[in-house]
Amino acid sequence: MVNPNSKRGANSNGGGGREKSNNNSKNNMGAWEENTMAILDSSGFKDSQDVHDDRLCFLEAVRSASLASEPSTAPSWRMFDAVFQILVDCNSLELTMASYQLLTELDKRYSRVYVMKSDKTESSSSGIVNLVVVKEAWSPFNLASDGERTAKDLCSLFDSVRFSTLIEDMVQAVNKLSFDLVIKAVGNLLLFQYLVNVLEDDLLPRLTVYKETLNWLLLKESVLNILLVMELDVARKEADMHGLTSRLDGFRLPILEIIVDELTYNRDSLPPFLVVFSEPKWKLEIILQYFSKYITKSSVRTRRSNEKSDGATLRGMLNGFSTAANTKNIVKRVTSGAAQLLLAHAFQACLSLVRDSKQIASSTERIGATLSEICNSLISAFRNLRKTDEGLEITSFAKEALFAAAIVLKRKP
Repeated sequence: MVNPNSKRGANSNGGGGREKSNNNSKNNMGAWEENTMAILDSSGFKDSQDVHDDRLCFLEAVRSASLASEPSTAPSWRMFDAVFQILVDCNSLELTMASYQLLTELDKRYSRVYVMKSDKTESSSSGIVNLVVVKEAWSPFNLASDGERTAKDLCSLFDSVRFSTLIEDMVQAVNKLSFDLVIKAVGNLLLFQYLVNVLEDDLLPRLTVYKETLNWLLLKESVLNILLVMELDVARKEADMHGLTSRLDGFRLPILEIIVDELTYNRDSLPPFLVVFSEPKWKLEIILQYFSKYITKSSVRTRRSNEKSDGATLRGMLNGFSTAANTKNIVKRVTSGAAQLLLAHAFQACLSLVRDSKQIASSTERIGATLSEICNSLISAFRNLRKTDEGLEITSFAKEALFAAAIVLKRKP
């Protein structure tokens, strides 16, 4: 195998030496890539063990040149893709672990997206934060933006449909206990974990710079925005309210709205969803959006209004149950049983957020009141529910929520 870092062949004669040296370096890179890729040539009559050994040799060659040697050499697009395909297609636990670990280490060494801070200036004591995106870098996701890649190159990558299919396969694997499927199930789990890592590595630097610049374009171009989003939907909505988006940004139905619509038209899925979905921030957001369909808006807001709607907070939602008349109007469309379930889960999410110091700062405006005020409003809402539906049986979960609210008020100094 040709070592791309070798200085052999460099010409030190006269003015043409640098050009010849660069050409030799490129030739060495190309030869190294071809020699390494040739290890995967499984044409002919190789048996499965030979193919397995070839793949292990290929992974070790890439690790040696790109991670172990100094200076190291970043793998080419073809080589990155080949390592990924071993993770996707292999039926060997050894190859699955080796390819997953190699991809993870390569991503740490050769970042596709990262934050760079410039030096402090006279006008700024903190410096300027810039986002660096290596556009030519390989990615496991097909974003359909690289015209130089052929259909053959891109067919092995993941789009939103294939990503969803992978999740479905993982869910189905839980119900199948066949030993033959165990290795594939483990492979899918590691593949999913790797894809999530890539999404996270792409998103987090963008969020960091977005918070500094409020540049919606940085999030718009993220991989996650193309595949699936909740956090980005909130950021886009915020950018939209400040007039930072345009029609050129296109239209896409936010994932939260998809979830709310599904819960609205499939009422039977509401109880199990609220039990299983444990993330308090998003549970509260989903419940608020669910009730926003049924609570009368107090005023008309324009698209570019910077003012927060009272109905967009937990306080505003509970105010919708402040009178028996309003409660009756809501129950006509939601049912009293669903209403008490949603109210109890919203309060549970509120308590979790209040206890979590890391989330309270970002969630305070979604609560919209002090905890004591929320407790009083919750108790009042259940009183009006009972007035509206005298035969309503309060569930044990709702009773626990009311009991917790009473304890909070009792302990109030």
